[in-house]
Amino acid sequence: MQESNDLYDVHETDTHSAWANHQHQSIEDVDNVECLRRKIKYYFMNPCEKYHARGRKPWKLILQLVKIAIITIQLVSFGLSNQMVVTFKEENLMTFQHLFLKDFVDGSIDTYAVYRQADVYDHINYIIEQYGRLHNITVGNHEYEKRGSVYTPLSVCQEFYRNGTIYPGKDTFEIDAHVETDCIDIYPMNQSSQDALSHFELHFKRMLSVKITFVLKAINLQTVRHRELPDCYDFNVIITFNNQVHSGRIKVDLENDVEINECRDWKVTGATAKSIYLMLMFDCLIIVTCIISSALCMRSVFNGIQLQFKYTHYYKNHNGKDAPWSDKLEFINGWYILIIASDSLTITGSVLKIDIQTKVLTSYDVCSIFLGTGTMFVWIGVIRYMGYFRKYNILILTLRAAFPNVIRFICCAGIIYLSYCFCGWIVLGPYHEKFRTLNTVSECLFSLINGDDMFPTFKNMKKKSNLIWIFSRVYLYTFVSLFIYMILSLFITIITNSYHIIKQQQQSGIPTSELQHFLSECKDLPNSGAYRLDKNSCFLHICMNKCRERHERLTSET
Repeated sequence: MQESNDLYDVHETDTHSAWANHQHQSIEDVDNVECLRRKIKYYFMNPCEKYHARGRKPWKLILQLVKIAIITIQLVSFGLSNQMVVTFKEENLMTFQHLFLKDFVDGSIDTYAVYRQADVYDHINYIIEQYGRLHNITVGNHEYEKRGSVYTPLSVCQEFYRNGTIYPGKDTFEIDAHVETDCIDIYPMNQSSQDALSHFELHFKRMLSVKITFVLKAINLQTVRHRELPDCYDFNVIITFNNQVHSGRIKVDLENDVEINECRDWKVTGATAKSIYLMLMFDCLIIVTCIISSALCMRSVFNGIQLQFKYTHYYKNHNGKDAPWSDKLEFINGWYILIIASDSLTITGSVLKIDIQTKVLTSYDVCSIFLGTGTMFVWIGVIRYMGYFRKYNILILTLRAAFPNVIRFICCAGIIYLSYCFCGWIVLGPYHEKFRTLNTVSECLFSLINGDDMFPTFKNMKKKSNLIWIFSRVYLYTFVSLFIYMILSLFITIITNSYHIIKQQQQSGIPTSELQHFLSECKDLPNSGAYRLDKNSCFLHICMNKCRERHERLTSET
């Protein structure tokens, strides 16, 4: 009997112990959820709230503000340097137009043409003469290209059909579509090669084009005044007599392909290279700053992903299903991704800028793309800090909420836009210069959407065909009415509706997602001190809060 009682006591003791362990485990699970809720809420705080929560200074915010300032200074410095390069290229193009095109007037390159055979020979001879007298006529530091001890020649190449007999009066022709090329080379300061041009015959009936090519070299000395080493330029000049239309009008065009090279031997006196080294150090500082910024943002992204895994694990255990994707994406901060992208672009652009300043590379265009895009992303990231203010935050939330609907709307409107582009190009192209190519059609229609250049578009339509003229009116009126009065109004409505929805949600304060409902149960303010605790202290703090709440409830009841 005594043994039976003992066994009963042991069983009762084990049952009580198991119940106590289960109760303790349940309390610990609750405490884990409370700690997870507090961690997630801390993750979504802004830098000021995090400072009040844990007393940590917002170094990341300070770093981003400093980075914005120094990157902007770098961009302005490179932009001024690039501006000198662009100015040098454009002014040399104008110089070549005045030197080698007979009777050229500024702004007349689009209408510059010849109409008589004698004028074609005269213009070609004029180009060759000017090229031969370059040293005596130019006011710049232009020079012929030299390979070894011999100057590179000026080439005159004629492209023409292999064979053909054309009789417009009889409405008959016979043509061999194979294109042949006939070239002669003319060396500067060599009279015998220049005399060879007298035996060069142009086949006007079969001629497609005449291309005159030569290379001139120059040095951009204006950079010395700005404490930068000068670059050496190779100008590949191409003068084209275009006769592909065979309309009796041969259009003359001058193109200038520029190649920037490092000067082989240079010496600068009267100027110090100190500023060059300071700029290199400044670029290195920007690279280090961007690396630190990217590392901090990557760490934040990694912490967000960890919290996402913990939250989805909790949600699945308590709800028996996966968390919504909208809640999962809340942990992936798009601003951090934007900062990482801008830092990567800025680092690449800064490395290219250093190579350009040390004359290892001369890729100004590539460097401009990286630095310009990186700076654009950096300044777009400023909008994130505007969101810390309530009045600005509602605008940012509106943009984010309306973005998916805007993309869908643009896809639908874009289909209608493309249909008008194709129709206008094929029908109105022969009668209106703004509809000659798909590119110009798109630019014209986009201008019409914004209410720009409307009357000239209607007015410049040629009245050669009454049917086409009537069609153009129907086409333009329907396009303007459809896009300005209907599609743009719908676009504004989408933004307005999103704004009112976000505004109502903020005024009501009701959680709109499962994640917000989960976080709303945490009532701890940033300055409550609860966010400074570790995991063990977190459990103790939760138990003390529960005991205090229970005591206050019992006191109020009594």
